Amino acid sequence: MPEKKPKKTRRRRKPGGKASGLSAAELQAGAAPAEVAQLGREVERDGGKVLGAYAEPYGGKWVIFAALPIDQVEPTPYQRNLSDAHARRLENVIGKLGRFLDPIIAVRAQKSEDGARYWTPNGHHRLSAMRTLGAKCITAILVPEESAAYQILALNTEKAHNLREKSLEVIRMARELARLDDADEASYALEFEEPGYITLGICYEERPRFSGGAYHPLLKRVDQFLKEPLKAALKIRVARAKRLMALDDLVMEKVEALKARGMTSPYLRSFVVARLNPLRFRPKDARPLDFDETIERMEKAATKFNTEKIKAEDLARSGGAPEEAAVE
Repeated sequence: MPEKKPKKTRRRRKPGGKASGLSAAELQAGAAPAEVAQLGREVERDGGKVLGAYAEPYGGKWVIFAALPIDQVEPTPYQRNLSDAHARRLENVIGKLGRFLDPIIAVRAQKSEDGARYWTPNGHHRLSAMRTLGAKCITAILVPEESAAYQILALNTEKAHNLREKSLEVIRMARELARLDDADEASYALEFEEPGYITLGICYEERPRFSGGAYHPLLKRVDQFLKEPLKAALKIRVARAKRLMALDDLVMEKVEALKARGMTSPYLRSFVVARLNPLRFRPKDARPLDFDETIERMEKAATKFNTEKIKAEDLARSGGAPEEAAVE
């Protein structure tokens, strides 16, 4: 068997030759804008304390550093589920050090039914840990624009996402945004990052153990952002998710047939999907296939897929990638 070539290490991007943003002395140059000053007064009325205000160093947009009553802060309703293990680790570290040094990000939103006035799109685990430890308040970098709550998720590095967490986060965000305005799906490309996350999120809601990793590479090529209002786009996404799950049912029939022949591999599903993929040998200059065309061709290929012709060495050569890899 030929030796595998070592993977090339990706070089880090070199810093740009020209400096950008603000110098340290410029972060508090001049008075804060009126809306920032007003936000500071609202924080004080809510029982919090403004500790400072400054223009953040890259884009120069003003933010407030504040201590917020912990009972008025909640995670955004569309982010990933809390990891108990991660929260417990934070509790232990904060408890042992006797210090909380990593402020959360927050926005002031409309008061909710439970009395919370602040949403944190980046700080769910830190907030949970501080609550468990009995903290009365939590320090936060407060962003004046409420809409930033949907953009900050792209900056969230608190814990590596896997594909399932990321997809569920994005579909929850899409539903929340659809409730707020009539903007089209494509206008939120920055917040959603990839159109396939929305489709996969619906699949994961329906089937928590859905193996989205087998289909993610395919979706990255054929699933596009829709130029439809979010409410209408979500209906199309539901239909796409149903087609993807129906295709997965066909794939699993072939997987079970291969298992019955004694073939065992964590990549069986990915192997079958790759064999059905119509893009596999499609010429680069050929007309691109859209989502519906691709799934239709895969459904037809699944009905013709003969598991009796598959040999163990075919599976061994295919290798594969983990079906639920982290999303960076």
